Amino acid sequence: MTSAAKNFDPAVIWALLEEVKDPEIPVLSIVDLGIAREVKDTIDGQLEIVISPTYSGCPAMYMLEEQITETLINHGYPDPVITTRLSPAWTTDWMTEEGRKKLEAYGIAPPEKTTTNKSVLFGGQKKISCPRCKSDNSEQISEFGSTACKALYRCLDCREPFDYFKCI
Repeated sequence: MTSAAKNFDPAVIWALLEEVKDPEIPVLSIVDLGIAREVKDTIDGQLEIVISPTYSGCPAMYMLEEQITETLINHGYPDPVITTRLSPAWTTDWMTEEGRKKLEAYGIAPPEKTTTNKSVLFGGQKKISCPRCKSDNSEQISEFGSTACKALYRCLDCREPFDYFKCI
């Protein structure tokens, strides 16, 4: 039995996972994003963390696995097991409300609550609120922003460009 089993307190582990930040959006933890899915004490007494990538092939996942392992080891949880679960696929619905607020404060428009956008069927675009001035008067500049999971928008009132974290 490892010390992980002796000291297993899910609340403590979840708090430690809050320390692991997304390398592309450093104000968000893997808990905020919903990447951290489950904390388990395995039958053989190891601590297991189940994670889901925001999309398959996400280049940050290996770095996040290393950061999770390092964080847990540094806090006295030796040899944690990191398991990647692809199904069900990650969705922006898994982001916490706190994470959405952090995104907006950081200058990135958070994902909408719905994944449907019927306006594009008629040549329209989503109207995304500007995270700076809160205006809904915006236009999409590019389907892809600074990363594949973001689109680039411009506010037509304050004229500032901003990223929108796409709804997946």
